[in-house]
Amino acid sequence: MNCPHCISAATNEQTQKTTLGYRMLRCSVCKHRFNERTGTPFNFLEYPTDIILLVVLWRLRYKLSLRDLAEMFLERGWEFTHEAVREWERRFAPLITKQLRTKRRGQAGSSWYVDETYIKVHGKWCYLYRAIDAGGNLVDSRLSEKRDMEAAQQFFKQALAVVGHAPERVTTDGHTSYPRAVRETLGYDVQHRTNKYLNNRLEQDHRGIKQRYYPMHGFGNFNSASRFCCAFDELRHYLRPRSTTGELSSLSEQRRVLLDRLETLKALMQVTL
Repeated sequence: MNCPHCISAATNEQTQKTTLGYRMLRCSVCKHRFNERTGTPFNFLEYPTDIILLVVLWRLRYKLSLRDLAEMFLERGWEFTHEAVREWERRFAPLITKQLRTKRRGQAGSSWYVDETYIKVHGKWCYLYRAIDAGGNLVDSRLSEKRDMEAAQQFFKQALAVVGHAPERVTTDGHTSYPRAVRETLGYDVQHRTNKYLNNRLEQDHRGIKQRYYPMHGFGNFNSASRFCCAFDELRHYLRPRSTTGELSSLSEQRRVLLDRLETLKALMQVTL
């Protein structure tokens, strides 16, 4: 393991370990002592990395409240409050989003389906812009307080940055902001279709965030809503048992893929960011 202070590979493992059992090391060049989590987002936390990651993943993946998670882990011998769960979500959900977006860069198809759905934030309706490709794979999602030209343009700009390439065809509903937003952001060569029936696949795909969002009775503020929705969509797409809509796979194969992807995600999160 390289030294996080001087990046030197001349490090020696020490006999003692941290209270959580992580290895202690010493750099022969700068003489600093550090442990396995030094330089990572998990340094100085009072709980093991795998426990914190599991809490955040369950929070995003399943219909569990902050207090549900605190009670479930209390039964397993880990005592923390629901506010700790909230803080871990605030701190690590954006990191999960960043890692998964980087991992899928360039993988979206050339035909995008774009629509927005309603999310209630502090008693006010906001708009979650979402896009998938022809195979049902996530292109991007972005929460906006308004549904207008600027919001559509910002969504397409973000989608371009995440995916890395413009589509050949975009399908939207008949909202008047889309034609100009597509032309000015994605380019005049992109074919734009406005047919609500062709967008049925995306309307059905909205059910994922809707089913997760309803038990929460809305969000308290815009930043937490935006953070949660983006992380939820990224994790939901990453843990899908298939790569395209309609693809069949056995239960044993689905379980193997799920476990492999969870281990890969944990490994990605534990490296120095």
